[in-house]
Amino acid sequence: MAMKVGTKGVKADINITPYIDILLVLLIIFMTTAPMRSHDHEVRVPQPAPKTQPKDAKPDSIIVDMDLDHTIRLNTQPITLDKLESTLTEVFKRRAVKQLFIRGDSSLPYGDVFVLLDIARRSGAADVALLEKRIANPATEAAKGSH
Repeated sequence: MAMKVGTKGVKADINITPYIDILLVLLIIFMTTAPMRSHDHEVRVPQPAPKTQPKDAKPDSIIVDMDLDHTIRLNTQPITLDKLESTLTEVFKRRAVKQLFIRGDSSLPYGDVFVLLDIARRSGAADVALLEKRIANPATEAAKGSH
C-alpha cells in the first residue's frame, strides 16, 4: 500500500500489480490443464457408408419399434415386453456387432422409451441408437389431430 502525503492530507492507494500477476499465473495454469482433462464418454463419429455394397449382403439391423399404444415389434415381428429381453440376449450372444435401434413416436413418454433402453443394455447391446418414427401420411395425421 502506498501513501502520499500532500497538502490536503494522507491519500492511500492499493498496489494492484501483485494481484494482476497472480491472476495471469492462474489463467495460464487453467488454460494449460483444461485440454488434459479426461472425459467419461468416448465420442464416435459416424463413418461414411461404403460406396459399393455386395448384393448378397443381408440387413443385420435389429430394430425395436414402439407405437403409441405400447405395442412392441422386433424387426416387424410383434413381441411382448416380457419376451424381448430374452430374445435380444440370444440374438446378441451370436453376433459380433451388438448394435440396436429403438424407433418410436416422438410423442411417447421418455419413461416408456427408457424401459426399452434398459432392456437393451441388460441384453448385451453395446451401441443403442434412438430413431424417430416418420409419419406415413401427413394429411391423415392432420385429420386425426383436428377432431
